[in-house]
Amino acid sequence: MVLVKTQAGQEALKDRHGSLSSRQRSAFILFDGKRSTAEILAATAAMGITQTDVQAMIDQGLLVSLSGQPPAAAPATSGADAPAAGSDTDNSGRSAVDRYKDAYPIATALTAELGLRGFRLNLAVEGAGSFSDLSALAPKIREAVGDAKFARLEKALFG
Repeated sequence: MVLVKTQAGQEALKDRHGSLSSRQRSAFILFDGKRSTAEILAATAAMGITQTDVQAMIDQGLLVSLSGQPPAAAPATSGADAPAAGSDTDNSGRSAVDRYKDAYPIATALTAELGLRGFRLNLAVEGAGSFSDLSALAPKIREAVGDAKFARLEKALFG
């Protein structure tokens, strides 16, 4: 889904309106009508921006879909088979907490193996405090380590 700033959103940004935190403000600037929500979430995952933050901006009337229609349900950030970030269980019945506990050590190990070139990604993974945070980083991890190494993490997150 492609979102754009509303007039109220433009004014909130200009006036440094109190309803946007500094990290939300950084993400808010990226909603230009050209990038999809998934692209923006991937770009801001290291800052901790989640679909919940985007939904809060929509609920406050700061963002609308490019077509002017009310945005549909939030898309999953990590591929078609991935459960939505807000879902409590996946197809195997594991909760988001269980999936996070399984995937976190794999993700930190994979990004630590990257050395200095993966330093920022490793910091982002270490800062991920939930399944949705970690799943938002999954595309970047896949890109950095390759499909073969990523398979273990993908299974822990979404399998």
